[in-house]
Amino acid sequence: MAWFGPAGTPESFSAMGFKHTEQMPQYLQSMGLTAFEYQCGRGVRVRQEAAEKLGSLARERNIRLTLHAPYYISLSSLEEEKRINSIQYILQSAQACHWMGGNRIVVHSGSCAKMTREEAVALAKETLKKAQQALDDAGLSDIHICPETMGKINQLGSLEEVLELCTVDDRFLPCIDFGHLNARTLGGLMTREAVGQVFEEIENKLGIDRLRRFHSHFSKIQYTSGGEKCHLTFADTQYGPNFEPVAEWTVKKGCRPVFICESAGTQAEDACTMRDLFLAAGGELSKL
Repeated sequence: MAWFGPAGTPESFSAMGFKHTEQMPQYLQSMGLTAFEYQCGRGVRVRQEAAEKLGSLARERNIRLTLHAPYYISLSSLEEEKRINSIQYILQSAQACHWMGGNRIVVHSGSCAKMTREEAVALAKETLKKAQQALDDAGLSDIHICPETMGKINQLGSLEEVLELCTVDDRFLPCIDFGHLNARTLGGLMTREAVGQVFEEIENKLGIDRLRRFHSHFSKIQYTSGGEKCHLTFADTQYGPNFEPVAEWTVKKGCRPVFICESAGTQAEDACTMRDLFLAAGGELSKL
């Protein structure tokens, strides 16, 4: 079972005559989609009233809401002030997600800067531990922090690093961005076997329960020698990855993830394609 939907506002939203974010659930239902990731990449600026209204409308139409925390979060910064600020950004994101009735926030880890990767992971783990404590103290213990795999090689966020970050707390769920993983491995996720290895690594590190509840981003991504360059659409035939093996392994492992499509402008239409491929692989759609 799985949920499917776009990240942010697709181009067809306004093209179909919709104007306001509160209309997103209606738009998604018309597309046959069941999820939406609210974007706070440039800051958490949503008001409580607006967030609660969006959440209410989403529940009426069986749309599951998640939230992307600010891009400038840096869990592994050498500057203590930036790490402290990052905890506050995570707390703000969790509060907004709670207002919406959601329970998952996606978080970027940062970079390695002048540290070794091991040192950066250790610093990020300590920041996440403090962030979870801040959520607990604020009565937001039900919000799952989802560290995301990243697309550029110099960023903190390989599969192994994200899984290690998730060991900080059993409530953490990995956000597996298959496009990012393919980009940072320079096309290393193009076979069914390679995709299967991702699923196996998650299960081996975090257990079958968290594997089955993983969060996911998916899109085709152009890359260079340094990893991710830009997001593409499913019309692209040069870069990957392909969703078919992801769908097959999701069904095989009995997973029930939230799949958020991050294609460039066509994220709703491409989410529909993902949904259809998942159904063709024998999967079932989830509802709230």
